[in-house]
Amino acid sequence: MDGKTVVITGATSGIGQVAAERLAQKGARIVQIARSRERGEAAMARLREIRDVGHRIHYADLSTVAELKRVAGKVAAEERRIDVLINNAGALFGSRQVTEDGLEKTFATNHVGYFVFTLGLLDSLKTARIVNTASDAHRGAKLDFNDLQSERGYSGFPVYKKSKLANILFTRELAKRVKGPTANSLHPGFVATRFGDESGGMISWITRVAKAIIAISPEKGAETIVYLASSPDVADTTGKYFYQCKESTPTAEAQDDASAKRLWEETERLTGVRL
Repeated sequence: MDGKTVVITGATSGIGQVAAERLAQKGARIVQIARSRERGEAAMARLREIRDVGHRIHYADLSTVAELKRVAGKVAAEERRIDVLINNAGALFGSRQVTEDGLEKTFATNHVGYFVFTLGLLDSLKTARIVNTASDAHRGAKLDFNDLQSERGYSGFPVYKKSKLANILFTRELAKRVKGPTANSLHPGFVATRFGDESGGMISWITRVAKAIIAISPEKGAETIVYLASSPDVADTTGKYFYQCKESTPTAEAQDDASAKRLWEETERLTGVRL
């Protein structure tokens, strides 16, 4: 990874932090997109200790379209060539929240964030690897295109499951529509990170208990991200879903080309962002 530039979201803690640090150890220059300045500065200090090769950080709220466009434009202007884009930021909310764009916040953060940020960087991603963190939580989920914003009923984890299904569908459609970069998604495993801690209510309590009992370490969870970002074995692989550094098979819903196409078109309509 010497001389290569990696742009990554959600890298101030958990599997994103581990992935960024491992790629820096391999020689990559890391460009982080973060929300918290406190965690962001701590993450940058760790990267510079590993290898100071001009790592950068930008701050943005990745749940709003205007902020996504702004930070993507700034990164694209500064980084004429990006070798790897890792979309890793995500969230789970215990109660329904709506962004300034009128979008349900889980859908906005976990799906729209990937979509708008990636398309905003395409001019710099001509030969890049695009790596999207999804999850096996997508199993059992199905998108309701008449209620993508969960207005008819909201429950935190089922809505999160749908957003992870959207990640896989977006990756498949991206691989079809964009020639040059590769695009793959992955399941990192159930990892002991900050994820879910700020969701509120029973979700926070349940995720804390589950993480204490069955979760794997962030170091283990980051392995597939690092593999997809750096291994020569997958240099030409695109549109696939991975788990434990191996190609895996997602659900039938996640392989539905008609759903992938419709989700893409609906997201274009909701955001005004197009290829």
